Amino acid sequence: MRIGFFDSGIGGMTVLHQALQLLPNDDYIFYADTLHVPYGEKTKEEVRKYIFDAVDFMANQGIKALVIACNTATSIAVDDLRQKYDFPILGIEPAVKPAVQSCEKKRKKVLVFATNLTLREEKFHNLVKSIDHHDIVNSLPLPGLVQFAEDFEFRDEKVVPYLIENLSTFDLKQYGTVVLGCTHFPYFEKIIRGIFPKEVDIISGSVGTAKNLKRILEARNQMNDGTGDILFYKSGYRVEDKETLSNYKKLLEMLDRINLKIGV
Repeated sequence: MRIGFFDSGIGGMTVLHQALQLLPNDDYIFYADTLHVPYGEKTKEEVRKYIFDAVDFMANQGIKALVIACNTATSIAVDDLRQKYDFPILGIEPAVKPAVQSCEKKRKKVLVFATNLTLREEKFHNLVKSIDHHDIVNSLPLPGLVQFAEDFEFRDEKVVPYLIENLSTFDLKQYGTVVLGCTHFPYFEKIIRGIFPKEVDIISGSVGTAKNLKRILEARNQMNDGTGDILFYKSGYRVEDKETLSNYKKLLEMLDRINLKIGV
């Protein structure tokens, strides 16, 4: 049986990439709900429907575990999904806890990049409230990065002005860690790193999610029963055209060159 990965778009491939490093002999289904991306700009009710439709589809394909490789979808639906399905379901959340722990020691602040919907969710606010005892966590929605990624637009001349404009009111020297709270954002790790002082850490929760997936499958004795094959779907339709599959391969190769620190 395959491992399912779900995201609103191609952002979840940043988490799939981490899983491939740890579980190279498993088989995968990657489902991108591209008809409805971006989720971060839609209502909670709309997004919940899209998520459950997608997971119903993947469950019918036969999966042994599911990774919700989307911060927004995790915050909205992961608890309810776990009540409905009997296979393990893993989510991803902004790596705020390790960021706070690190920055408290350095007497620096934390800056969380995420989508508007993630930052509005009670789950995010409860997470910050539980660990940010010295009021060092700031947040910034960056929906434009999601669209850039979905458009395969990774050129500095397009992305850098967008980031500089959105960061214009922040004193970047105050921050010790930037948390990439959307799975689309690691594609821009090098560009973000170039804007911030060199001593600033940039972290994501994707590494921790992949490690947790491996641990769960080991405990269930469900590892390494495949060949590393990946089936790609867009909103329920199998991706078979060579151009799109080639672009997906290029994205995974791009991620080989990214140097994210471990988050959660």
